[in-house]
Amino acid sequence: MRTWQFACAQFAARATAARIALAWVLGRPAVTAAIVGATRMGHLDDAVAAAELRLSADETRRLDAPYRPREPYGYD
Repeated sequence: MRTWQFACAQFAARATAARIALAWVLGRPAVTAAIVGATRMGHLDDAVAAAELRLSADETRRLDAPYRPREPYGYD
């Protein structure tokens, strides 16, 4: 299990991994919207629930820990 998956698993009682991941993305300062490819009603339900989910500072810090930003490329 990858570190990020383990971090999501720690919050499993609170929400699904998809909802936690989307809430984390939406919590990024530079993100104004997340593009969600909903092909099933459950995907849309997760997206709506994620918009309402607020992660605590501790939860965000634990989810941020394994993240390694990369330099953008291909935009010369």
